[in-house]
Amino acid sequence: MSVSRAAVVVGNPKPASRTLAAAVRAAELLAGRAPDVVVDVVDLGPGLLGWGDERVSAAVAEVAAADLVVVASPTYKATYTGLLKLFLDQFGTGDGLRDVVAVPLMLGGGPAHALAPELLLKPVLVEIGATCPAPGLFLRDAEGADSAVLTAYVERWGAILRAAVQPSRLAD
Repeated sequence: MSVSRAAVVVGNPKPASRTLAAAVRAAELLAGRAPDVVVDVVDLGPGLLGWGDERVSAAVAEVAAADLVVVASPTYKATYTGLLKLFLDQFGTGDGLRDVVAVPLMLGGGPAHALAPELLLKPVLVEIGATCPAPGLFLRDAEGADSAVLTAYVERWGAILRAAVQPSRLAD
């Protein structure tokens, strides 16, 4: 199987962040090309604070139409950002990311938070319907997109993630 539509969602309060660069690189390595959709959530602004904002709804629809999404956040207070949570809250519980394969990715200063993507971000993605067949990915801030850990992760889990893409999604 291959990835027909890849997306990136980044919940860093700083636009064009290292988190964004790492998530885009992860999607490129997994899909074999640049992602089709990149949502730098900070660009959505105050529309995230309510329901029905057109830009937010369009971003949600684009992400839900992907068959692979890398969802990334810096580690803030040992978890993902509130900004990312505001975006993820826009998806319906159980089916908002139905048939979407997701990779939870977090960046942090050191190994103390290495389990944060697996223990904190992955359960939220599953709650909104995503399939997460591989472990979450943690990268050190200092390495980001250039991390050997990222390359090793894709070598180890890339085939499994691509195989998890729903055949019915590929026909769309």
